[in-house]
Amino acid sequence: MTDVGIRCEDDHMDVRRRSNVAFAGRDNGPVLMLSHGFGCDQNMWRRVVPELGEQFRLLLFDHVGSGKSDLSAWNADRYASLDGYADDVLQICHQFDLRRVVFVGHSVSAMIGVLAANREPDLFAALVLLTPSPCYIDDVGYRGGFSHDDIAELLESLDSNYLGWSAAMAPVIMGNPDRPELGQELTNSFCRTDPVIARAFARTTFLSDNRDDLAKVSVPTLVLQCANDAIAPAEVGEFVHAQIAGSQLVTLNATGHCPQLSAPDATAAAIASFAAAYR
Repeated sequence: MTDVGIRCEDDHMDVRRRSNVAFAGRDNGPVLMLSHGFGCDQNMWRRVVPELGEQFRLLLFDHVGSGKSDLSAWNADRYASLDGYADDVLQICHQFDLRRVVFVGHSVSAMIGVLAANREPDLFAALVLLTPSPCYIDDVGYRGGFSHDDIAELLESLDSNYLGWSAAMAPVIMGNPDRPELGQELTNSFCRTDPVIARAFARTTFLSDNRDDLAKVSVPTLVLQCANDAIAPAEVGEFVHAQIAGSQLVTLNATGHCPQLSAPDATAAAIASFAAAYR
């Protein structure tokens, strides 16, 4: 149970327990499915839950291996690619008989949502891709923000000293150095994650390349990026927008990779404005 005033369902105990599924907001509202990024859990949405919950039914969950998910359900082979996480999203939708879901995916979860929506588009009314990146590594004609050597060094550092890596990287990911409490919160979240699982998820996240999947998206999509993001620079959001036909691109006047924490009012307003069309 998270600390955002959530009511859990009494049935579907297998999926609920595995992914720590919880609900908040209006009982009869359109469903927003909030999917967190690497090193986080559903509690990272708590600052946008009150505003979004006024209009929508919110489904929150923890990716297997994160937060209060069932760690025994984690399997290295299943979660070696983002397809395993996308399959979990689809299982949650089926288990709770959800239709016309607006999927809100933060960071790596943006691509998890893309994969899920491409597999079963009828389940989704729309996608909100919050600070997305389909590929973190620079390529010819594409800027992902990192070189191959950058990512290799990042993963080597994570392998050798996970806690030290967390303390060093979390403030960079969060940005907002004038608000150190935000970086500390992300550091604490990273440090709560099992290091073995975190290392595997990091590889899955930073080595994935989902650029070709973007053109297959057939549901309405909002690309929501920050004006200054060290992890997903503006060029990445523009690339995602250009690849998804009919998508909208909104740039928040926000810094860092986690605007749901650093700029919750603007983030919630942008999500709500877009999602309101899919009631």
